[in-house]
Amino acid sequence: MRSLAIADFLIGLGVLFVIEGLLFAASPAWMRKAMKSALATPDNVLRAVGIGSAVIGLIVIWAVRRPI
Repeated sequence: MRSLAIADFLIGLGVLFVIEGLLFAASPAWMRKAMKSALATPDNVLRAVGIGSAVIGLIVIWAVRRPI
């Protein structure tokens, strides 16, 4: 039997793929432009945005999973 944490992780990963797939299917030109923009963005900015997104994600997970 899988643990709840692994199941939650896999569900989250699945949702990520669904959202990404829908974005590519709905607007491939916009996604191509976004990827070109990311290539032109300096590494330190991408790193800061990535760390910020990870922290926000952890806060959301903590807020949802904490006992009331």
